[in-house]
Amino acid sequence: MKIQWSLIAGLIFALLTALFAVINVDPVQVNFGFDVVSIPLILVILGCALIGGIIVGSYGIFRQYKLQKQIKIMTAELTKLRDANTSMESMNIDQDRISTSHSTQL
Repeated sequence: MKIQWSLIAGLIFALLTALFAVINVDPVQVNFGFDVVSIPLILVILGCALIGGIIVGSYGIFRQYKLQKQIKIMTAELTKLRDANTSMESMNIDQDRISTSHSTQL
């Protein structure tokens, strides 16, 4: 359900951005530092929104990759600890058997 709300919110934001961009079609001057270009404001708005989406998406992918790596490490550690626990429990059971057999023989 959370994904559906995120999708709806994203679509509403995209619609508002597109509406705002269509209203602002006047040409503006953009200074790139080495050249000044006159382009429609709609392209500036949509270009900035696209660049922002790419940056946020890249960060999300990087974060997800990092979390998956951490999950993999923690799963391996959990498996190792469970194996150690199992071996310790079997050692305790063996020691209990030995101690009970000694006490019954005495």
